[in-house]
Amino acid sequence: MQKQVIEIGGEAVGVVVPDEDRLKFLAVKYSVWDLDAKRFASADEARAAIRRLLAETPASRVPPSTAAVA
Repeated sequence: MQKQVIEIGGEAVGVVVPDEDRLKFLAVKYSVWDLDAKRFASADEARAAIRRLLAETPASRVPPSTAAVA
């Protein structure tokens, strides 16, 4: 597998890249920085973690285009 862009609500928030037998998430948006360098079994698992994080994040930290994604 090669790198894959992760989009939430039509906005790129990071990429996953192969890291041994898993995928490492590299954040490109501050709203998901807490997940930077975390490893996941799949891109779908990374997306689910991002959605959970955004759902728990105060609206003041979430960009308007991702605020309604939770």
